[in-house]
Amino acid sequence: MATSLDFVEYIAEQVADCGAVRYKKMFGEYMVYIDEKPILLVCDNTVFVKMLHCLDVLMKHSERGYPYKGAKEHYVLDIDNTELARAVVSVLLPVTPIPVPRKKRK
Repeated sequence: MATSLDFVEYIAEQVADCGAVRYKKMFGEYMVYIDEKPILLVCDNTVFVKMLHCLDVLMKHSERGYPYKGAKEHYVLDIDNTELARAVVSVLLPVTPIPVPRKKRK
Protein backbone atom coordinates (compact mmCIF):
# COMPACT_ATOMS: atom_id res chain seq x y z
CA MET A 1 0.00 0.00 0.00
CA ALA A 2 1.49 3.31 -1.05
CA THR A 3 1.58 6.34 1.22
CA SER A 4 -1.18 8.90 0.73
CA LEU A 5 -0.34 12.50 -0.14
CA ASP A 6 -2.65 13.67 2.67
CA PHE A 7 -0.55 11.79 5.22
CA VAL A 8 2.71 13.27 3.90
CA GLU A 9 1.21 16.76 4.07
CA TYR A 10 0.18 16.07 7.68
CA ILE A 11 3.77 15.06 8.48
CA ALA A 12 5.03 18.28 6.89
CA GLU A 13 2.65 20.27 9.11
CA GLN A 14 3.83 18.44 12.23
CA VAL A 15 7.48 19.36 11.66
CA ALA A 16 6.98 22.71 9.92
CA ASP A 17 8.59 24.66 12.78
CA CYS A 18 11.84 22.70 12.41
CA GLY A 19 13.00 24.24 9.14
CA ALA A 20 12.21 24.34 5.43
CA VAL A 21 10.16 21.20 4.75
CA ARG A 22 9.69 19.53 1.38
CA TYR A 23 8.95 16.00 0.31
CA LYS A 24 9.75 13.93 -2.73
CA LYS A 25 7.88 10.93 -4.07
CA MET A 26 10.00 7.84 -4.62
CA PHE A 27 8.52 4.64 -5.95
CA GLY A 28 5.11 5.36 -4.42
CA GLU A 29 6.62 6.33 -1.07
CA TYR A 30 8.14 9.60 0.21
CA MET A 31 11.27 11.12 1.66
CA VAL A 32 10.73 14.20 3.82
CA TYR A 33 13.56 16.73 3.65
CA ILE A 34 14.12 19.42 6.26
CA ASP A 35 16.57 22.14 5.32
CA GLU A 36 17.42 19.98 2.28
CA LYS A 37 18.46 17.05 4.50
CA PRO A 38 16.70 13.66 4.17
CA ILE A 39 15.26 13.20 7.67
CA LEU A 40 12.05 11.13 7.53
CA LEU A 41 11.20 8.16 5.34
CA VAL A 42 7.48 7.53 4.86
CA CYS A 43 6.35 4.10 3.68
CA ASP A 44 2.84 2.61 3.90
CA ASN A 45 1.63 5.64 5.90
CA THR A 46 4.29 4.97 8.54
CA VAL A 47 7.13 7.35 9.43
CA PHE A 48 10.58 5.79 9.73
CA VAL A 49 13.75 7.30 11.16
CA LYS A 50 17.24 5.91 10.63
CA MET A 51 18.58 4.18 13.74
CA LEU A 52 21.46 6.36 14.92
CA HIS A 53 23.15 6.36 18.32
CA CYS A 54 22.18 10.00 18.88
CA LEU A 55 18.52 8.87 18.96
CA ASP A 56 18.91 5.86 21.25
CA VAL A 57 17.65 7.58 24.41
CA LEU A 58 14.93 9.61 22.69
CA MET A 59 13.52 6.64 20.77
CA LYS A 60 14.16 3.84 23.30
CA HIS A 61 10.44 3.08 23.72
CA SER A 62 9.58 3.40 20.03
CA GLU A 63 8.62 0.56 17.74
CA ARG A 64 11.08 -0.64 15.17
CA GLY A 65 10.44 -1.85 11.68
CA TYR A 66 11.57 -2.14 8.10
CA PRO A 67 10.34 0.46 5.64
CA TYR A 68 10.71 -1.87 2.64
CA LYS A 69 12.09 -5.28 1.79
CA GLY A 70 15.86 -5.36 2.09
CA ALA A 71 16.08 -2.19 4.20
CA LYS A 72 17.89 -1.90 7.49
CA GLU A 73 15.83 -1.68 10.66
CA HIS A 74 14.52 1.82 11.46
CA TYR A 75 12.74 3.46 14.35
CA VAL A 76 9.02 4.03 13.80
CA LEU A 77 8.23 7.64 14.69
CA ASP A 78 4.86 8.49 16.26
CA ILE A 79 4.20 11.56 14.13
CA ASP A 80 1.08 12.39 16.18
CA ASN A 81 3.41 13.16 19.08
CA THR A 82 4.48 16.58 17.82
CA GLU A 83 6.92 17.17 20.67
CA LEU A 84 8.75 13.90 20.01
CA ALA A 85 8.76 14.44 16.23
CA ARG A 86 10.30 17.88 16.59
CA ALA A 87 12.83 16.62 19.13
CA VAL A 88 13.90 13.84 16.76
CA VAL A 89 14.28 16.30 13.89
CA SER A 90 16.31 18.69 16.05
CA VAL A 91 18.72 15.87 16.94
CA LEU A 92 19.01 14.65 13.35
CA LEU A 93 19.52 17.99 11.60
CA PRO A 94 23.09 18.62 12.85
CA VAL A 95 24.26 15.06 12.06
CA THR A 96 22.57 14.55 8.69
CA PRO A 97 24.50 15.77 5.66
CA ILE A 98 22.95 17.41 2.63
CA PRO A 99 23.08 14.83 -0.18
CA VAL A 100 25.59 15.46 -2.93
CA PRO A 101 23.85 15.63 -6.32
CA ARG A 102 24.72 12.78 -8.64
CA LYS A 103 26.28 13.56 -11.98
CA LYS A 104 24.12 12.47 -14.91
CA ARG A 105 25.50 9.88 -17.27
CA LYS A 106 26.13 10.95 -20.82
